[in-house]
Amino acid sequence: MRFWLLTSTTYGSWLPGDPRGSVTSVRDYRAGDPNTRRRVEHDRHGDPYEPYMPGLYRSAGAALKHKPVAFSLQHAKNLAGRFCETAEHRGWRLLAFSIMRDHVHWVCGGADSSPSDVLRDFKAYGSRGLNAELNGGVAKRWWTEGGSKRLLPNERAVFGAVNYVTCRQYMPRVTWRLEEE
Repeated sequence: MRFWLLTSTTYGSWLPGDPRGSVTSVRDYRAGDPNTRRRVEHDRHGDPYEPYMPGLYRSAGAALKHKPVAFSLQHAKNLAGRFCETAEHRGWRLLAFSIMRDHVHWVCGGADSSPSDVLRDFKAYGSRGLNAELNGGVAKRWWTEGGSKRLLPNERAVFGAVNYVTCRQYMPRVTWRLEEE
């Protein structure tokens, strides 16, 4: 089974052009890119962040449909249950997750599922739970689009990712780890 470290940020918490840098799907040529006619999208692990772009940052902030999402403890507890239910329903092996104010990390394996599908389903089922129980049934956008999907190539990498997710997060709302029997 393949395992991934998955990460997603909450809606509005890390905008294109952000002062911290951003991954903005900018398609341009950089030194070291292949010499092709196609433009290269710089949004992969190891690519440098785009620098602070004040105009883009202001524009992205003005385009938000509602305030940026910050998960409370109540949100995190709701999500934790949904993540475990989703993994069980899909037959995935969820090893760990950590829910912070503005992002979530998961370490999960899915034999026949792509990491994009796993991330999409965690976010979709989490959103349904939040909307139903904490938002009066009103749909709200809780997440940014996409997210980081890092393949963990071996057992050591999986162990390191579980440790990172469960022990090295700043002020997690909820942290969960599979307890082996």
